[in-house]
Amino acid sequence: MNQRAMQTETAVQSTIRLTAAQALVRYLAAQRTEHGEPLFGGVFAIFGHGNVAGIGEALYRHRDALPTYRAHNEQAMAHSAIAYAKAHMRRRMMAVTTSIGPGATNLVTAAALAHVNRLPVLLLPGDIFVSRAPDPVLQQVEDGHDGGVSANDALKAVSRYFDRIMHPAQLLSALPRAIRVLTDAALCGPVTLALPQDVQAMAYDFPALFFEPRVAAIHAPAPVPREIEQAAAILREAREPLIVSGGGVLYSLASDAMRAFAHKHGVPVAETQAGKGALAWDDALNVGGIGVTGSSEANELAHASDCVLALGTRLQDFTTGSNTLFTQARLIAINANPFDALKQNAMAVQADVRAALEALSAALGDWHASPQWTTRAHRLANEWRETVARVTNTPLADGVLPREADVIGAVQRSSASSAGEDIVVCAAGTLPADLQKLWRVAGPGGYHVEYGYSCMGYEIAGGLGVKLARPEREVIVMVGDGSYLMMNSELATSVMLGAKVIVVLLDNRGFGCINRLQRACGGAPFNNLLDDCKQGSLGAPRVDFAMHARSLGALAEHVSSLDELQAAMMRARGADRSYLISIDTDAARPTEEGGWWWEVAVPEVSDRSDVVGAREAYERALRARGA
Repeated sequence: MNQRAMQTETAVQSTIRLTAAQALVRYLAAQRTEHGEPLFGGVFAIFGHGNVAGIGEALYRHRDALPTYRAHNEQAMAHSAIAYAKAHMRRRMMAVTTSIGPGATNLVTAAALAHVNRLPVLLLPGDIFVSRAPDPVLQQVEDGHDGGVSANDALKAVSRYFDRIMHPAQLLSALPRAIRVLTDAALCGPVTLALPQDVQAMAYDFPALFFEPRVAAIHAPAPVPREIEQAAAILREAREPLIVSGGGVLYSLASDAMRAFAHKHGVPVAETQAGKGALAWDDALNVGGIGVTGSSEANELAHASDCVLALGTRLQDFTTGSNTLFTQARLIAINANPFDALKQNAMAVQADVRAALEALSAALGDWHASPQWTTRAHRLANEWRETVARVTNTPLADGVLPREADVIGAVQRSSASSAGEDIVVCAAGTLPADLQKLWRVAGPGGYHVEYGYSCMGYEIAGGLGVKLARPEREVIVMVGDGSYLMMNSELATSVMLGAKVIVVLLDNRGFGCINRLQRACGGAPFNNLLDDCKQGSLGAPRVDFAMHARSLGALAEHVSSLDELQAAMMRARGADRSYLISIDTDAARPTEEGGWWWEVAVPEVSDRSDVVGAREAYERALRARGA
């Protein structure tokens, strides 16, 4: 036996005695990306009796190789971890550990967000004793029909892979499976490994080879030649095709491939929320956002196209206009996830977007969309850019409060270049609609809006995760007062970690977006804006958001005009810590440009005439769309 073989045999035979928690942390610390970086950028942790003794001890031992970040809210720290992975285009990620009980159930919303958006995060909640010796334990949720149920079972529905580690040896199979799901383009999403607290402390003789550094390569299916040829055959018959760019374009690093395809074949590109930034805002073939919150020009082309090439998109209702926007077109869906590729009766190409586009372009040869169609797309793209410039630069009359579009324009004017190197972060309300229409993005990664789950409260926590992933770039969190009040604690975490974010807070005194939807459906203004809510003798509070942010350690100021906002943005850019700027905005005045119909069911009967009228309009819209 040669020396190398003897060394291998020795390594195979050797073992390391570790607790389950120590083995888990050591395994995570050994994972590497294809570029040699740690796969896991760290672990967010809030300790309690279900994880402090086991996972906490293990994380301390490996704190240099696998940093631990302390947060203030479990849902928020999971949002930060998810944003970190999104900012890394799913190439790097983070883990999150909590105690049992409320710490674990606080992860459910974040897990759902990661599931919907196909983003990787490893959730490590503590769990009840396997031995059942101390039963019930503090915070245990008891089920009268199943003694094996714990609060962590709530995470099963929102996890792409779930396992409960009942013995340390289970890690030998559970951890490789978890890493595969986290790094597989078709499976990607949240993974939950529930960790009973007695098992965390149990020791086992693990094979030494299990902890050798290993590359966790991103896996995505290669295109199948037959599917590529079928897609090419459909496109060859098309004269007026449209590309819909989804998040999969960014995650497969296919931006260059999509741009090359679009220009070679003369196909215009419309962007989803997740796919915005894959093509530069001023590219001649970028016609803007698609769907309910898209540009008028992109939607005009979508409704006229004879073939839609959907790239890495879930085709949710905001993208498809509640399935009315391009029903007249043949649909080709290229997606690593087969569940998404099969939607809308599409001709499905299950494959990595970049590889599929390159193969499809080769199969098409010199095929080109109709020259008239490409020319029309160029004209409409220019018209939309002119609209964006006008909408975001219109002076306000004296006494008129700014709307979202005005604030967006002022924030972008504070950048040193026309598109800047800023990363904008947002999640819910009117802002994502206007950002999709109006925010100018120079390239991949500059636009970070969570709109798959549209989760209020994601914004500041998400901004923290983005800053940890991209410390060299300015991260601008745009958030409404409603979302800020829902979850703001990670502003303090950003100060503690020196992870500076700029928060631009638009205060319209309530949930302005949903109030407008309520009114559009015929409802009375009720329970959305603070003035329309049930109140006690003191009335609705007048929140000083700048003072609140300062109490969390950030710098902050309130401004009264767009000029003041631009000046404050320059101060914020030069600051050494997180900086919040609040400004009062108009709750009633939306951006009228762009958009498409969105189906929201209106009551069939009501004693309000406004509701009856809205129902009649709803039924007319359904008939017009053949529903």
